[in-house]
Amino acid sequence: MAKPKVAFYWCASCGGCEEAIVDLHEDILKVAELVDIVFWPCAMDFKTNDVKNMQDNEINVCFINGAIRTDEQVEMAHLLRKKAQIIVSFGSCSQLGGIPGLANFWDKESIFASSYGGRCPSVNNPDGVVPQEISEVPEGELTLPAFHNTVKTTDQVIDVDYYLPGCSPAPYLTMRAINTILSGDLPPKGTVLAPNKALCEVCSRNETKPEKLSIDRVNRVSLVDVDPEKCFLAQGIICMGPVTRSGCNGEADGRCVAANMPCRGCYGPTTEVHDVGAKMIAALASVVGLDGEENMSETAVQKLLDQIVDPAGTFYRFSLAKSYFRRKIMTDPKEEK
Repeated sequence: MAKPKVAFYWCASCGGCEEAIVDLHEDILKVAELVDIVFWPCAMDFKTNDVKNMQDNEINVCFINGAIRTDEQVEMAHLLRKKAQIIVSFGSCSQLGGIPGLANFWDKESIFASSYGGRCPSVNNPDGVVPQEISEVPEGELTLPAFHNTVKTTDQVIDVDYYLPGCSPAPYLTMRAINTILSGDLPPKGTVLAPNKALCEVCSRNETKPEKLSIDRVNRVSLVDVDPEKCFLAQGIICMGPVTRSGCNGEADGRCVAANMPCRGCYGPTTEVHDVGAKMIAALASVVGLDGEENMSETAVQKLLDQIVDPAGTFYRFSLAKSYFRRKIMTDPKEEK
């Protein structure tokens, strides 16, 4: 009996999700025994034509990590959708837009100006040359994929069957997902292949959170001595645990929490949460300055809220592209892609 065919593809991300596959350690050998990896450009010498030459639905499962930002990524997403029976949106960037999705606060021109122009002090580029889609050189014409104004999640471009969250997905969840899919006992389409519990529900520090939580000062984790056993929110440190799916470290504390760092929200929402950032803002609004709020002036309230540094980047660090806001309004709607 032929082995199931599996593919992995990397779009706009840091590469951590590719590392997550390698982090399967010896289990990667089990995967290799169970399946034929028919496309994995990061690790093996595959070309796009190898995929184009496949029959439709020839690939059993394709894991796509990274957000969608360029023409090439759009083309590959559609191609893999055509060739694969099951598409798994793999990792935060693919599921929610991830860190690349924060670029939706800007457009292509401002990003290029920041990366290649005068706004970038480490670049010597007096002519302000930026990447061109077409360049003429003595040898002929060179082309680069078009860079879009908007970062999109995978399911904003193609139909997705399942989601495996995380930055990056925990190896045990990846292995469990592979085994589940290969077993044929598939969950409903659209399922997020991780526990549907908020991280707070499994956090060992939860018992230290006061029944009536009130934050009179918002602290930055890098500027205070953090009690390693006490709830971060009770210490005035923003932790996304109340609105973030658990599972990054099994049934234990989250991986960041175990390292005495607050949850950043990379596992995305449970099914009870529609917009991670909005939900967290609502949660904080109910506890920030709660004690004595009836005596606080508007100036005092504003001073307290100003202690939240980079609120958009804090509350939407991984999920802006999937949020209600999605991106900064474009000045020219025709530029939207």
